[in-house]
Amino acid sequence: MEGISGNRGPSVRSDCFISIKLGGEDGLKIELSGKTKTLYGRQIIQLVTEILLFFDIRNAHVQIEDSGALPYVIAARTEAALMRVMNSPKQFLLPEISNARRVSSRDSLRRSRLYLPGDHAKLMINAGLYQADGIILDLEDSVAPEKKHDARFLVRNALRNNDFMGAELMVRINQIPLGLQDLEYIVNQPLNVILIPKCELASQVVAIDQKIRELRGDCTEPIWLMPIIESALGIINSYEIASASPNIVALAIGLEDYTADLGAERTNDGIESFYARGMVVNSARAAGIQPIDSVFSDFENTEALRSVAMRSKSMGFAGMGCIHPAQIEVINECYQPSPNEIEKAKRIVIAFDEAQRRGTSVISLGSKMIDAPIVKRALNTMEIAVKCQLIKPNWKEDAAR
Repeated sequence: MEGISGNRGPSVRSDCFISIKLGGEDGLKIELSGKTKTLYGRQIIQLVTEILLFFDIRNAHVQIEDSGALPYVIAARTEAALMRVMNSPKQFLLPEISNARRVSSRDSLRRSRLYLPGDHAKLMINAGLYQADGIILDLEDSVAPEKKHDARFLVRNALRNNDFMGAELMVRINQIPLGLQDLEYIVNQPLNVILIPKCELASQVVAIDQKIRELRGDCTEPIWLMPIIESALGIINSYEIASASPNIVALAIGLEDYTADLGAERTNDGIESFYARGMVVNSARAAGIQPIDSVFSDFENTEALRSVAMRSKSMGFAGMGCIHPAQIEVINECYQPSPNEIEKAKRIVIAFDEAQRRGTSVISLGSKMIDAPIVKRALNTMEIAVKCQLIKPNWKEDAAR
């Protein structure tokens, strides 16, 4: 029986294809082909041998076609191929790189989240360069059914061994019940957020939460959750979903599946989804979490993206998904305060502080009266501006000088 994993062909980069046949009496026979054989052949064969011996495999025929794969990719492909022909409760883990773990908070900046297919190694390697707030390694819709097995190993190893340059690390698991199995590969790795797709019931969130606790034991560092609403039923249950766990930090909407569920065509104007998006914003804010808008599919239409993102921000969304790196800069810019917004918010906060010092409840800025909701919105604007590094944390001190 043969176990295979990986990708091959003239267009493949930073990946490999591995075939493993167990058995025989000739020990470990490893054949390597590819442009890297001369420079790195010995190291590649040594790594594959180490993995086979880790699983107590003493007789096997292995064929490797390397296209410049990094060690963690080779390890993932080898283990995935091996697990197709055997079962083992063990996992082979390379040492975690020192900058793999990123601290993530409940209110971390989530303007942009870049989706990466979980079975495409070449897209992961330099993804951190694009400066998305979050990077989503996807195990669901962007991965073909026959590749989902392979993707689990690659995503697990990428979390441990790829430098995503400070981005919040996210994984979109498969829909329950398959998603519960995905958790076994990822929850003990440097992971910040799990996206729960096609979420329709609060009980689905509870099931994910319970499985995470079972797998992590007494670990106190939380893994945050982000359910994605993608159906009419999910919209109706959106508040129950948003408040189903204290670990939920955001509620997202997926408009491709939602509009398909309605039998409607998705448009840039978004009239067909206005009610649903409003429900997601209200449910998220009522639950004290961030509302996150859907991806915009036409990644080459920058002006349309800007228009959609600005409307989304005006509705109360905190960010949206990206399917292409070219969308990140536009989305980050749209969801952060403009210079005019920052200046206006600064004047409001300073006027409020001055009124507090005078002991008066009457606050005015020019000819306009300022009440508590306006001050709250201004403080939120300044807080976001600090997170976006548009102003310094001590901006009040600078303004007082």
